[in-house]
Amino acid sequence: QVQLVESGGGLVQAGGSLRLSCAASGRTFMNYGMGWFRQSPGKERDFVAGIMSNGYTTYYADSVKGRFTISRDNAKNTVYLQMNSLKPEDTAVYYCAVRTLYRTARDDPSDYDYWGQGTQVTVSS
Repeated sequence: QVQLVESGGGLVQAGGSLRLSCAASGRTFMNYGMGWFRQSPGKERDFVAGIMSNGYTTYYADSVKGRFTISRDNAKNTVYLQMNSLKPEDTAVYYCAVRTLYRTARDDPSDYDYWGQGTQVTVSS
């Protein structure tokens, strides 16, 4: 079993930045594909960004391309989401997730095995 703990959420004005972190338990973190998703009240959980186990291949939703950057530090068992030029529509609970059987990341939440508890991001206009 893998435990994920997100941090770094908060309240920020439009145009500002936040950096989310997701710390994972387990000795084989370096083999896992990782993803960030977000969910607003009454909406489905949407893919935001994903990263392969090697850290070199990344994927982004069109809505965040050029503004968000996903990265990972396998020595620290941590994946990050740097969010710049934030907009009010980025307001959501952000979740990190892990694929323990695959090194790649996918945009479908059902492809992930474990999830963090989520961290709230609120962007004011």
